Amino acid sequence: MEKCEIIKLIDIRKFYKVGTQVVKALRTITLNVYVNEYVALMGASGSGKSTLMNILGCLDTPTSGQYFLNDKDVSKMDDNRLAEIRNKEIGFVFQTFNLLPRQTALENVTLPLVYAGMSKAKRYERALEVLESVQLSDRVHHKPNELSGGQRQRVAVARALVNNPSIILADEPTGNLDSKTSIEMMGLFEEIHKLGNTVIIVTHEEDIARHAHRIIRLRDGEVASDEVNKNLITMADYHLTEKV
Repeated sequence: MEKCEIIKLIDIRKFYKVGTQVVKALRTITLNVYVNEYVALMGASGSGKSTLMNILGCLDTPTSGQYFLNDKDVSKMDDNRLAEIRNKEIGFVFQTFNLLPRQTALENVTLPLVYAGMSKAKRYERALEVLESVQLSDRVHHKPNELSGGQRQRVAVARALVNNPSIILADEPTGNLDSKTSIEMMGLFEEIHKLGNTVIIVTHEEDIARHAHRIIRLRDGEVASDEVNKNLITMADYHLTEKV
């Protein structure tokens, strides 16, 4: 069966002017991501990884080149149109959770639906549904400071899923979590992928990247390698290790 492209990048470049110097954050990036792929985007500091993530997430636009997201050329869109695309097509999960401290888990998860113009009753119904899917139905009325780090990240994942986005884009999603909670979080992303979602994880950790089916490595603003992950880690591997 022919694979369907969800992301198509053609000769993407991103240059910044710093004083009299031009910083070439992305030199030439051409790549495709397909529907229901699970991709890890890796690179050291200065590799262009964060710049590429911002472009993929429609948080920034390239200096030149084209970015097609679901066959729409988003590379030339203005800020208002990009905001619409972000809310509809992309679910973000950040290292620092980015939850509103005075809002409950339920209220945090409903936020993207407010911007989408959904009625309050439907917002709450959908938010409860996704909170249950990430095993937080007993924490819906808790505020972030009443939740553990892992629970806060689950709220963030629920918020990312609530709009049924085309892509889940996770930036160092285990960066603020301990080892055990990180493994649980990667198990959650594994389940999200199995349900048919396209998942892109941005990470500098090899162990986290090995959960993805494809690993793209950046160096000096270019793709250094793009390979199928032959050392895939799944939750079954952890369960097997525990039994041994």
